[in-house]
Amino acid sequence: MRMTIHTNGFDITTALRSYIEQRLVTALGWARHHMRKLAVSLSDINGPRGGVDKRCKIQVRLAGGRDIIIDDIDADLYAAIDRAADRADRAVVKQVERTRHFAHTRLPGQLDAPDTTGADADDPQDRPSAPPVPR
Repeated sequence: MRMTIHTNGFDITTALRSYIEQRLVTALGWARHHMRKLAVSLSDINGPRGGVDKRCKIQVRLAGGRDIIIDDIDADLYAAIDRAADRADRAVVKQVERTRHFAHTRLPGQLDAPDTTGADADDPQDRPSAPPVPR
């Protein structure tokens, strides 16, 4: 998983970089085979004036070329990172589930399987009964 981290308005510390990497690997590590790009952008909107102005933007590009962009703002940068990572995880799960293809029908070869029991398929007494379903 290739991850890029950009900041705007402040310098990133090694502790913050390490926290971001650890948090996103924990949240999105399962999807590394589905992702082509993971970009994190951190910014301080109001600068030194303070307030609810720390932004964490996460962009995930999936294998199908689809982009997921999560943007979160909080007074605490670490809280914004946590919430954005959780939201990115849920969004990636939802998108990966949508792209999975399941075969809901039988293939023609499975329907015409030869009868190896020697019983006549048209005789209901020769058919095996299904086990009872526990309730």
